[in-house]
Amino acid sequence: MVATQNKNLQFRELGLMDYEPAFSYQEKLMKAIIDLKLINRDRTDGEYEETPNYLLFVEHPHVYTLGKSGDENNMLLNADKLNEINATFVKTNRGGDITYHGFGQIVGYPILDLDNFKSDIHLYMRNLEEVIIRTIAEYGLKGERSEGETGVWLDVGKPYARKICAMGVKTSKWVTMHGFALNVNTDLRYFEYIIPCGIKDKSVTSLKRELEREFSEEEIGALKETIKKHFCEVFDAVIS
Repeated sequence: MVATQNKNLQFRELGLMDYEPAFSYQEKLMKAIIDLKLINRDRTDGEYEETPNYLLFVEHPHVYTLGKSGDENNMLLNADKLNEINATFVKTNRGGDITYHGFGQIVGYPILDLDNFKSDIHLYMRNLEEVIIRTIAEYGLKGERSEGETGVWLDVGKPYARKICAMGVKTSKWVTMHGFALNVNTDLRYFEYIIPCGIKDKSVTSLKRELEREFSEEEIGALKETIKKHFCEVFDAVIS
């Protein structure tokens, strides 16, 4: 059996959705791809079926998620305070520590078979960062990588270095889930209740804060299209 690389991305706009159903949907897509890969192992060339890839966009209500290697001590509020600020707390299976998702944030979940691209998780993470770096450059912001600290940052190496996009993923059989969270109109006060990504000496920012203006619904739509454009460029993919 000779595998072919499917570079097509099926795009899904999930809108506003609680974290748990979005997580379940990711798992469903991931499992289907893995199952197909296992079936393909025993198929002849003529029977081989291409594995699909997906790019999901979603916005979550206030939720704090803790990665599998995260430290609960980086959560600085108790259950009563969670209720007071109308937020939830979820332990999840991605890499990384604790982060916040909420209104005004673009969350992207690429569900990819990396065998369709490059079977290299380090390269995959750098490519995700590159997508966001190129995206925010169109808004006059210089996104950067910070050594040992996954995500996209501004003013790396300076006392006021700050993260604008958090990232964390899970892979199994070279299939990915989870992804990135770009702060657009995000209420950054919600980050004050955690130590974001377990990093104590750096802050968090948003496009709204950096550009000193709120993004309209139309502008957020255009921003999503910009992300999709650069995703296709970086991953040499086509979105349907």
